Amino acid sequence: MKSEFSFRIKILTFCILAFSLILISRLFMLQVVHSRSYSKEANRQYVTPSSDIFERGTIFFQDKNGELVSAATQTLGFKLAIEPNKIKDIENVYKQLSTVIKVDREDLLFRASKKDDPYEEITGGLSKDQADQISTLKLSGVKLFQEKWRFYPGENMAAQSLGFVGYKDDSLGGRYGLEREYDSILSRGKDDPYVNFFAEVFSNISSTIFQNNVKKGDIVTTIEPNVVSFLDKELASVQAKYNTDSLGGIIMDPVDGSIFALIVKPDFNVNDFSKVKNVKTFSNPAVENVLEFGSVVKPLVIAAALDKKVITAETKYNDTGMVTVEKKQIYNFDKKGRGPGTTMQDVLNQSLNTGMVFAYQKLGKETFRDYMYAYGIKDKTEIDLPNETSGLTSNLKSPRELEYANAAFGQGIALTPIGMVRALASLGNGGNLVTPHLVDRIIYEDNSQKKLTTKPSQLKFPKKLRLKLVEC
Repeated sequence: MKSEFSFRIKILTFCILAFSLILISRLFMLQVVHSRSYSKEANRQYVTPSSDIFERGTIFFQDKNGELVSAATQTLGFKLAIEPNKIKDIENVYKQLSTVIKVDREDLLFRASKKDDPYEEITGGLSKDQADQISTLKLSGVKLFQEKWRFYPGENMAAQSLGFVGYKDDSLGGRYGLEREYDSILSRGKDDPYVNFFAEVFSNISSTIFQNNVKKGDIVTTIEPNVVSFLDKELASVQAKYNTDSLGGIIMDPVDGSIFALIVKPDFNVNDFSKVKNVKTFSNPAVENVLEFGSVVKPLVIAAALDKKVITAETKYNDTGMVTVEKKQIYNFDKKGRGPGTTMQDVLNQSLNTGMVFAYQKLGKETFRDYMYAYGIKDKTEIDLPNETSGLTSNLKSPRELEYANAAFGQGIALTPIGMVRALASLGNGGNLVTPHLVDRIIYEDNSQKKLTTKPSQLKFPKKLRLKLVEC
């Protein structure tokens, strides 16, 4: 009995000590960590009673000299709210507010009619100057609260690459682009001093003890604003010339996969994303969609044939303008032949389909397939953007020769634009397969940094093939 009583005393003592530790921790949070928030309240400064001041890490562009340029940051402003039960003359309030900002009269009247509601939010995104003007009006029942929101200085610049911060149901977080891909690093946890003390203690115990917190920080991208501006002008010129509905462009360092610009048209002003009517505009077809690239694939096939030494730049064939494969006629784009002295260099220069079939046949089905797979065309590139899709290359497993012949000039297989760029980059970097990426490094809150640029890997050919692709 004595030992059992002693055990109970120990358990009770442990519980009291544990609860005391929680109380001391909370007092520390209230008196030290949250002291500034309470000081603001005491000084009657602008403080939001309904939620935290929104905080989030910064995204930076990086110019050619390594200087950082804000791409996504926080901006400070104010929001306007009313206390309906303190407003006596709503028409006067409407007229007075209208001299400073644009106010929806019907909405204001509707919100002011809710006499039992102590807080009705009218509008946000007000500048300090607007807030000061409204404050001088001294309107009873009209309140101003400080707030922060996500701001994109470049507006449309690299919109699909950046993405934006928005709500999904009741959850505020990164949507699309880098904002989504690095949301766990950029987001900042809520720390609201106005939450009920006991509710906060007991609701957060499990998350405090068991949650594996992600290290927070800012991200520095490889995106170069001047390069983006250059590419944007070029795409605008192409769009005007050909009157296309959509187009895009990628500029990437072939040596390490750093992306200096990735643009999609149509784009949108990231600060006003809510005005976009078609949500497909938010997606990034450069990584999410696949295309039949046609003649763009031809350099890959010629490089493989050169690497295997089944052709040289001067290898000749008789180009009649048409070749038959399994009773199917394949033509050059203009259906014209160049004659018996046509070289492989001519094939590339003039984009001849018949010459591509000739090069493929010199390689053979299996070797052709192995080389194409070595370029990574059926795999994801692992680019640091969400929703990347894989290439569609099932035709390269077909027993029919026709499928391979078509693939030799880019038909019957489909790649993402970023997958195509990665494959082509291997022709200019000595045969290495890079990992395309938009983030160079993470700068953590403790000022430590993590470099994300990875070393390229050599193309993985089977042992019977040469291990290094020739530069052509």
